[in-house]
Amino acid sequence: LTPALRAFTPDDMREWCEGLGQETFVGSSGRVFPTTMKASPLLRAWLLRLTQNKVVFHSSHIWRGWDDDGAIIFETAESIKKVPKPDAVILALGGGSWPSLGSDGSWVEILRAKGVNVKTLSPSNCGFICGWSEPMKKFAGTPLKTIALTHNDTRVMGEMMIAQNGVEGGAVYALSAAIRDDIAKNGAAKIMIDLRPGMDIPALIEKLSRPRGRQSFSTYLKNVLSLPPVAITFLREGFPDIAAQPIETLAHAVKNIPLSLTAPFSIDRAISSGGGIMLDEITDDYKIKKLDKVYVCGEMLDWESPTGGYLLQACFATGMAAAKGILKTR
Repeated sequence: LTPALRAFTPDDMREWCEGLGQETFVGSSGRVFPTTMKASPLLRAWLLRLTQNKVVFHSSHIWRGWDDDGAIIFETAESIKKVPKPDAVILALGGGSWPSLGSDGSWVEILRAKGVNVKTLSPSNCGFICGWSEPMKKFAGTPLKTIALTHNDTRVMGEMMIAQNGVEGGAVYALSAAIRDDIAKNGAAKIMIDLRPGMDIPALIEKLSRPRGRQSFSTYLKNVLSLPPVAITFLREGFPDIAAQPIETLAHAVKNIPLSLTAPFSIDRAISSGGGIMLDEITDDYKIKKLDKVYVCGEMLDWESPTGGYLLQACFATGMAAAKGILKTR
């Protein structure tokens, strides 16, 4: 994807947004956001420009492939429609993670039937299942903020959201591809959670050395480490007898809580999907080698990107590369 990304950079995308009257800014994470913090005004402005440039939209059409004469087949609520063999086609059908919006992956078998090598779609930027105790389930919908997650040798800072049957959130999404592959290979994946990444062990021991007096264990941790109830319950989840352990053991536990993840959430709950058309099946201009004048872009390709704008950037960039590929043939 690198040549396409270089041809349409984040600065190009910001300029494009601002050309549609939508100002943007760069957040503390380095990601770009609309100043309004809404995508709908940008979408409306984009659709208006396309309409003014004579682009015709046909909604509620489901692509079903080609007939024997090369016409494109669409299914609608009323009938089957065919479009005579076009000059060129760009497929931008997304992955499999948004079936309610049309990205249901139904294109996979259509292209496989044409001999195109498509890697099976899988959840990406997704949450994972784990076995919570009843006390932890009560915190479903509650975030663990300002923590660090480690999987193998990769450590990320961020937030983890407690779900009824597992975990999700920004820090989990950042590690999701590696965790998913680990589960597929080994049946489960272990991550380690650091509840206080800004403090080292000696600093924690110093704080935990303060007299506890008659405070309960939970009240004590809340007062000396500013841990919220969800964090304290999660600590007990990893170490059920932690209240009876020495201060040094408690300090190490706060920074190293193990959590076993057994499966990703279903693909229709994921932000995006992995898998797709293998990159050796396309040309440098994003044309599918085995199909005549058919180009492809975005999540249909076998690549994964971190969430938070990078996915959109690559989809836009590959879409532009495919369009430029078509223009070369005209």
